[in-house]
Amino acid sequence: QVQLVESGGGLVQTGGSLRLSCAASGGTFSSYAMGWFRQCPGKEREFVAAITWNGGHAVHADSVKGRFTISRDNAKNTVFLQMNSLKPEDTAVYYCAADHGGWGSRLVEAYDYWGQGTQVTVSS
Repeated sequence: QVQLVESGGGLVQTGGSLRLSCAASGGTFSSYAMGWFRQCPGKEREFVAAITWNGGHAVHADSVKGRFTISRDNAKNTVFLQMNSLKPEDTAVYYCAADHGGWGSRLVEAYDYWGQGTQVTVSS
């Protein structure tokens, strides 16, 4: 059983930056691909970014490409999401997720474990 705990969310103005962290425990972190997703009230959870087990390959949603960057530190069992040039439409609860043996899928159903989420609010 893997536990994931997100942190780093908050309130920021348009154009600002935040860095989300997701600390993992209870499993072999390097055996998991990791992903970030976000969800707004009344909407489905949507893919943001994912990274392979060794950080060798990362993918980002078109809506965040060039602004957000996913990375990971296997020595610290942590995955990060650096968010720059934030826009009001980035406002959502952000979740990290772990996919055992995966390759960094864009699909919610590919992931085995989820964190509790962290709120990001971008004011205009």
